[in-house]
Amino acid sequence: MATPLSDTPLSPLRTVAVVGLGTMGTGIAEVLAGAGRTVVGIDISEAQAARCVAALASSTARAVERGRLTESQRADLLARVTTSTDLAAAADADLVIEVAPESYDTKQQILRELDRIVRPETILATGTNALSVTRLAADSARPERVLGMHFFNPAPAMRLVEIVSSVLTAPAAVTAVTNLALDLGKEPVAVGDRPGFVADGLLFGYLNQAAAMYEANYASREDIDAAMRLGCGLPMGPLALLDLIGIDTARTVLEAMYAESRDRLHAPAPVLKQLSEAGLTGRKAGRGFYTYEAPGSGTVVPDALTPRADGSSVAGRAVRSVGVAGSGTMASGIAEVFAKAGYAVVLAARSEEKAQVAKARIGKSLARSVDKGRTTAEAAAQTLERIRPTGTYDDFADVDLAVEAVAEDLEVKRQLFATLDKVCKPGAVLATTTSSLPVVACARATSRPQDVIGMHFFNPAPAMKLVEVVRTVLTADDVHATVREVCGTIRKHAVDCGDRAGFIVNALLFPYLNNAIKMVQEHYASLDDIDAAMKLGGGYPMGPFELLDVVGLDVSLAIEKVLHREFRDPGLAPAPLLEHLVAAGCLGRKTGRGFREYAKR
Repeated sequence: MATPLSDTPLSPLRTVAVVGLGTMGTGIAEVLAGAGRTVVGIDISEAQAARCVAALASSTARAVERGRLTESQRADLLARVTTSTDLAAAADADLVIEVAPESYDTKQQILRELDRIVRPETILATGTNALSVTRLAADSARPERVLGMHFFNPAPAMRLVEIVSSVLTAPAAVTAVTNLALDLGKEPVAVGDRPGFVADGLLFGYLNQAAAMYEANYASREDIDAAMRLGCGLPMGPLALLDLIGIDTARTVLEAMYAESRDRLHAPAPVLKQLSEAGLTGRKAGRGFYTYEAPGSGTVVPDALTPRADGSSVAGRAVRSVGVAGSGTMASGIAEVFAKAGYAVVLAARSEEKAQVAKARIGKSLARSVDKGRTTAEAAAQTLERIRPTGTYDDFADVDLAVEAVAEDLEVKRQLFATLDKVCKPGAVLATTTSSLPVVACARATSRPQDVIGMHFFNPAPAMKLVEVVRTVLTADDVHATVREVCGTIRKHAVDCGDRAGFIVNALLFPYLNNAIKMVQEHYASLDDIDAAMKLGGGYPMGPFELLDVVGLDVSLAIEKVLHREFRDPGLAPAPLLEHLVAAGCLGRKTGRGFREYAKR
């Protein structure tokens, strides 16, 4: 019987056994040995153990070449690692980390055998990211010493480690493993036991929705991935990331999440099952959502689904002058983008004064670009000269493209489109920058719905490269071609999507943000831990709560409501905590308080 654990922290964990020497196990072994730990690597396959040793030799040799290690340090690190095919080699370990395949039977068998082998005080950690730590612990003879230690791939580079406690875990074991993670140079985040924990719990729901979006033929794989990279600043698009993780692995994680939550957002998209069962599991198989040069390669090669390089066969309409309707940040940013690209721009607001203020804002933006060396004073002056501010939409009479960027209110936009219909010349393209409202509703306010399209710019428009091009069922082919050509001229990356709530980016982003709020609402994890988990474990430029406070909680709530109303999925219902904060006037940075408090300017 195991010796009872007190709340007193255990002695430092000096000898660590790693069971399972695949990519993750090998990476964890390298991290441990690099931090001075004695490492025993164990795998049932002698060939896999040999591959681990070879991978460590190769990885550390690269580290020497890059000046991160000396030859002496490399030799010491490699000397601290031994391998075996026998679990008995873990007998003297202070900590055992198992990273075997995601199977209850496999992991439980390993833990039962370890119970008979290791010392009573040894801690057993599972590296699972999908299975219940509590269920694994309950099957052990020492449940108080079993916890989760979830590293992220590649383990040497990724700083996040989720420390997962079950209701049975002793605090001293958590403290000892947390201290080890800190000593390894990692950021430990304490989380409770539920499938996916924090990072994967948020990440895999988002990946699943992206797979479902692709399966529904809503957008191409390339456009979905580009939209999330360029619109959210993510290091990889969701479908490319699924290929990297392994489509079979993602399906396993999602099935475990769905079994726990019964949330339809976690029910694996059928395409994941189809690809998995066909053996198209991603990079490791050489084919998944994309096709790769060879199994294990990250180099994408063209296949039957790759878009044609010559693009559309339909010619667009000539665009020389552009009208921008609105006087806010988005309108002035869009006007600046068009003027920089050489277009004559008419910037129309509800009054001449508002239009002049918007042009002055553009002037300040251009001045900052000059100060930072991004443009010359002469080019900035020429850009500003191309913008003509006006207080009447009548001045849109000769524009070839009219872009509205007014308040996100359908009735306001419909009234504006009715006005544009009257003042713009025949053949002019009419575009809305809405992020969540139906483009077709704007189109139906005109007598020429075939000329209406969505051009969803991202804020700040001069800096953000993405434009979502939104076709309605009525949009003419040459209007679509025109906007695609214009996007190329203004040096934006256009992605095509249909006219449904959220388009690509918001339809994938806001359910993820909503799920993060639910985690806090349910006291599963703290704001800080969730933000840290997504930045360190998912490579996100901002944590979900940082982003919510920047976007504005009122704006976020409005988008959540639109998504819920359109898709009628209970999982998309706005989190009550978000509604309460908005009702209290806590709207984020703009009010000085949202999920966090901010110093008044």
